[in-house]
Amino acid sequence: MSPIYVALDTPDIERAKAIATRVRHHVGGIKLGLEFFMANGRHGVHEMADIGLPIFLDLKFHDIPNTVGKAVQALRPLEPAIITVHASGGRAMLEDAKAAAPTGTKVVAVTMLTSLDANDLTTIGLSPDPHEQVVRLAELAKSAGVDGIVCSGEEVKAAHAAWKDGFFVVPGVRPANGGANGSFGADQKRVVTPRAALDAGASILVVGRPITQAQDPDLAAREIEATL
Repeated sequence: MSPIYVALDTPDIERAKAIATRVRHHVGGIKLGLEFFMANGRHGVHEMADIGLPIFLDLKFHDIPNTVGKAVQALRPLEPAIITVHASGGRAMLEDAKAAAPTGTKVVAVTMLTSLDANDLTTIGLSPDPHEQVVRLAELAKSAGVDGIVCSGEEVKAAHAAWKDGFFVVPGVRPANGGANGSFGADQKRVVTPRAALDAGASILVVGRPITQAQDPDLAAREIEATL
């Protein structure tokens, strides 16, 4: 199965279903984030699951352990393939999230958003070294017993070396040509090509606008898949 998960970051369920249906033979799953979930809720997730692809529910929980555990437990009927929590929520929160997840659901910890760089880390009081921050949180996630982490393609090689059997989600990947419509994702600061991320140890690749904003999403997905 393709390691590509298409990010359907839209509140428009009909648009999401149309894109997913077009690309379903050239991607391995669907990523649904906050935009989609807040607009369409659990019913919308069920509708997307009917397309027949695994669902990556990217809600990035970050709260006290009890709250996160109950939130994850509330998602059990949806049986998502993957869910996300923030690694910076701490060990107890990560442990509770994993304990509450349904069997077969991978819980992955977001280390550092790909929209952040060294300057951003400084403004929130952290060491201005993305690599150091990601490795530290990867070690925490591993020790807490979750399945893996979300990190940029720039850090996945080091994380994979330290966690051989970890599950590594790499978002913000961009084709070498920028995608079918040129450059995408000015809000993504730490990006690599899909091939480079896979070679560095990524388990799955999250690709959004290079597919969803392409004139022909199916062709865009096939072209990215061909590079892998």
